[in-house]
Amino acid sequence: MASMHIPLADYRTIYAVEAVEKAMEETGAQRNESLNALYDRMKKLGGVRYVIKPSATDSLDPLYEQCPNFSEVVDDLKKYLALAVSGNEPMHFTPILLLGEPGVGKTHFAKALARQLSTGYEFVSMSSLTAGWILSGASSQWNNAKPGKVAQALIEGEYANPVVVLDEVDKAGGDHRYDPLGALYGLLEQETASHFKDEFVEVDMDASHILWVSTANEARHLPEPILSRMLVYEIPRPDQDAARAIAAQLYRDLVGAHDWGFAPEPGDDVLDCMAALPPRDMRKALLAAFGNAKLAGRDTLQPGDLESTRPGRSRRMGF
Repeated sequence: MASMHIPLADYRTIYAVEAVEKAMEETGAQRNESLNALYDRMKKLGGVRYVIKPSATDSLDPLYEQCPNFSEVVDDLKKYLALAVSGNEPMHFTPILLLGEPGVGKTHFAKALARQLSTGYEFVSMSSLTAGWILSGASSQWNNAKPGKVAQALIEGEYANPVVVLDEVDKAGGDHRYDPLGALYGLLEQETASHFKDEFVEVDMDASHILWVSTANEARHLPEPILSRMLVYEIPRPDQDAARAIAAQLYRDLVGAHDWGFAPEPGDDVLDCMAALPPRDMRKALLAAFGNAKLAGRDTLQPGDLESTRPGRSRRMGF
């Protein structure tokens, strides 16, 4: 029987309420309505957040089965995990960059990592960013200004150490005067991140506990100073055995989450069909296949259920 690992919760002060009150006084009549409302909310929520500490050195072992093509990454993360458990500390690791072709499961791995660590998860699509203020906020003097993604995660989230995923970081673009990666130079360094100041909030915040995971198709578009702050891993497309393992896990997850009446394990012929798909497409195809089986009046999945799925049809199935 699988062992249960109950993570330990501690607390960290992310910002001082006194600093928020001081900022409210100093901005005076100059503050805008949105900033005033944010300060009030920060005071109401308080500046203390949970920080999650792992309780066992094998807490990440399920990732070997869930994400078999990420075994090298898991091997290295377990070293940090062992140190955290030994010192009864929150886990912290050097920011990581996952390189690989689209569909190999990079974002899925980051979500699974957050789930195993029992901490928060924040997703930032870097391909949609055109300016650095998306991460670090824009001055309240600008119209429609608001806090950046980092401050939002720390203020509104429950955790001081969420996993923050910077997806497709190699595709961040926009006006060269507003570098969308500029905020990362400080945020990826633990010492400077402990005194992070969002340009909208203008209150020191401790972002040093954030666990950074970035994804990219290739590294050549990333500045060397950013790359030097990360551990870079090239993620291969899963081989046949690994693809079958991923497919089986997805099947079990979906069947376990719904009372659809399907068998707890898929057949080998179904796994073979699923293994031919990129990990990114497996879930969509599987959802559509379950629907096909039900329409046919069956509680068992057949290879034909997968073969009859067509691109786009599964997008309307919002499970």
